[in-house]
Amino acid sequence: MLAPTLAQLRQQLKDHPAAPAVYSVLWDYATPVAVFDWLRREHQCCFLLESADHSSPGGRYSFLGFSPRLEITFRQHTAQVKSKEGAEEYTVENPMEFLRTLMKPYRTPTVPGLPKFTGGLIGYFGYDTVRYLEPTLTNVGEDDLQMPDCHLFLYDEIVAFDHFSNRLMLISNIRREEDVEQAYEQLRRKGEELVERISAPLKPQAPAYRGEMKITSNLNADAYQSMVEQAKEFILDGDIFQIVLSQRFEVENPPDSFEMYRRLRAENPSPYLYYFQHPDYCIAGASPEKLVSVENGIASTRPIAGTMPRGRTPQEDQQLEKDLLGDAKERSEHMMLVDLGRNDIGKVSRFGSVKVEQLMKIERYSQVMHLVSDVSGRLKPECDSLDALMAVLPAGTLSGAPKVRAMELIDSLEQYKRGVYGGTIGYLGFDGNLDTCICIRTALYRNGKAYVQAGAGIVADSSPEREYRETCNKAGAVLQAMEQAKELEQEVRV
Repeated sequence: MLAPTLAQLRQQLKDHPAAPAVYSVLWDYATPVAVFDWLRREHQCCFLLESADHSSPGGRYSFLGFSPRLEITFRQHTAQVKSKEGAEEYTVENPMEFLRTLMKPYRTPTVPGLPKFTGGLIGYFGYDTVRYLEPTLTNVGEDDLQMPDCHLFLYDEIVAFDHFSNRLMLISNIRREEDVEQAYEQLRRKGEELVERISAPLKPQAPAYRGEMKITSNLNADAYQSMVEQAKEFILDGDIFQIVLSQRFEVENPPDSFEMYRRLRAENPSPYLYYFQHPDYCIAGASPEKLVSVENGIASTRPIAGTMPRGRTPQEDQQLEKDLLGDAKERSEHMMLVDLGRNDIGKVSRFGSVKVEQLMKIERYSQVMHLVSDVSGRLKPECDSLDALMAVLPAGTLSGAPKVRAMELIDSLEQYKRGVYGGTIGYLGFDGNLDTCICIRTALYRNGKAYVQAGAGIVADSSPEREYRETCNKAGAVLQAMEQAKELEQEVRV
């Protein structure tokens, strides 16, 4: 089935340089994960975006893509744009202005009845993206992983799965300058070919055994706790109110990244599940925390701050929830970050429109529980989704308060550049809507190793030992998924 009609598509293209068209079929016998597993074997560059709760509007769709039109890389004020025709480099002061220009020829309408994402930019903005706009942040840590500041892919064709109606959709953004009728019919052919290809049985591939897995950290307990003590001195001196300090785990001989992702999504179901495959790296994560979303002019962020480990029994779990809700230190830390979220959203929102819609709700994950709040505002007429993104990035829950001073101190206390950790992963649609999460509970696979980073919020009365344990608990979900995937490798080997 094709939608809209060719006549309706032509009408949309009178007012926009591009518009989405959809080929859809009933699809109720193979999951998005299974289809993606098929596609990733044939394509070096591909993505999968999911959400754990398919019953909610936010989790209705899963998205995947495997043939980007453009690849955009930002490194130290140089943008490289790759296409099938080759690569070009540009000097850029502000990546957001560069991306606005890049996206103009693809601007599409928001079409009722279609998924919330029909094509656009997919990828990550690293923690260090903020350095493009904050000139005081000059003390960059050692860049040992050599990841781009931002790495984005422009997909004008994606696959979406509708979990409400059990339909698979191939969505193509047809541009006004094309032969519209030819592109419309080509979409039908591509859709039929895709369905035929992914309907064929997929031969299982046994994961290769890579040797015994070894986990180390860039900081031992004493070193991390010493860093916390230094941060508390800055807090007592009045420099900052709160700061987020992290440690990074390095995994030698990690399991297959996709096998790890499959276990992570099963054991730690989260609102944001993602897997990115690129020739140079893979990113797999299950983030609980939205950075910022923009839908129909409403920007929202969702601070998560305040953490307790999960209980071993339902009774212990309930007691830990009561302890968290009654913990003055955790509540104080959370309110600081709610205020910071209101301030960030307020930078790009109309006067009087910013509100806290939910305050300090408990949310549970496999290893920890958190305090969560929702903050939203209506964008000013002169602001767009990229303005909202840069107003919030990096999240206060990954930096501290006041934000810029906290980031300056993070630069002085942490040895290594954060890169992907603490940045954001998600999409910016051709229609201007945005959905991004904070890059936490995530593994970066690069150069034969895997890296997992986790932090804790430090305030005046923080216990260094407790904060260290918190970072270990937060990293635990990903490391546990790796251990489970590794056990499978060993079983197959035997």
